[in-house]
Amino acid sequence: MYNFYIGLDLGQAQDYTALTVIERKHFYYSLPREQYHVRHLERAKLGTPYPAIVDRVKQLMASSSLQNKTALVVDATGVGAPVVDMFRKAGLAPVAITITGGNTVSREASGYHVPKRDLVTTLQVLFQSGRLKVAGSLPEARTLVEELLNFKVKINVKTAHDSYEAWREGIHDDLVLAVSLACWYGEKQPPAVNPELARAITRARLY
Repeated sequence: MYNFYIGLDLGQAQDYTALTVIERKHFYYSLPREQYHVRHLERAKLGTPYPAIVDRVKQLMASSSLQNKTALVVDATGVGAPVVDMFRKAGLAPVAITITGGNTVSREASGYHVPKRDLVTTLQVLFQSGRLKVAGSLPEARTLVEELLNFKVKINVKTAHDSYEAWREGIHDDLVLAVSLACWYGEKQPPAVNPELARAITRARLY
């Protein structure tokens, strides 16, 4: 069970690399029970080399609050296996996500193939249900909100397939994807269990 999820959208030549740290919290006595709190948002400078990105992520994951409690979820769509392998060689055990335009999620030894609409829909549902919290004081919080507002659903009338695209050309979606990667994978994990509550339930059943 992970307490934190790092979502990483790896940029290419003209794209930002975006990174987020999200804490998954479970509340036993209030609703909604499972919540995601965005603790960190970060954009690397354009052209930042991948080895520097690996070092930055490794530095974050080595911090006392994240050590041994964090899943690293990486977008492997554009850069492919070589960059993901850099994270593996650094001992970071990334969960590789290849974003597709299909309709179903598939899993392979190398990671997951996930439709983009699944990622964005997960984010929308969490926002609308009040389960995703973003602190306005985060440096890139405003940028994240702007990216969310610039998204729309486009329907191909010939195929009836929907696709999520930026509102206009040139709009970046890196922070949206970084957050959605972390949240999508978090939603696939089993719910948190409070050890003290579990023991109390067990004792009650015994008596």
